[in-house]
Amino acid sequence: MIKGTGWITEKKYGCRKRQLEQTYSDLRFLPAHLPPEILKYPIANFLRFDTISKFTIISIALALYDAKISYAKGKKQDLSILGANAQGSQDANLAYFNDYALHGRSLARGNLFIYTLPSSPLAEAAIHFGLTGKLLYLGFAKEFKENSLEYALNMFKDEKHKTIILVNADSKTAICNILQK
Repeated sequence: MIKGTGWITEKKYGCRKRQLEQTYSDLRFLPAHLPPEILKYPIANFLRFDTISKFTIISIALALYDAKISYAKGKKQDLSILGANAQGSQDANLAYFNDYALHGRSLARGNLFIYTLPSSPLAEAAIHFGLTGKLLYLGFAKEFKENSLEYALNMFKDEKHKTIILVNADSKTAICNILQK
């Protein structure tokens, strides 16, 4: 069962059950404009995140709000998080390589390197929301939304999983569903 859904595009964000839809002008400053019931406290280092990480963490905050699942700074929750897309961290890898080439092929900025792993957006979200369950990136070349949902539903066969956060994010959009057994 889908308990809550949060989504974000390049200019809008919202929640399904609460029927929230808002526009925004600049993703960099969106966290400061989200109501405190959605984003309980500031996201550390948000400005250094790549776009997929920004979309991932905002969509999760919206989905948790939609599902009426609270979180607090320092509070740990045994929730698993799965993420999927078709491109992995291709955009972040390209940004890192271009930075490397721009600096004479001798160094590049470490804050760009962090996001060259496709699991980095999920890890940033897990840290912020205190998620201690499984963290897994799923790479599917085709039909990644359908395949990731099927994978998440199969995880419910294991009695350990009661709630799973499923995020499908790329550089243009993200949708997060909170799934419960």
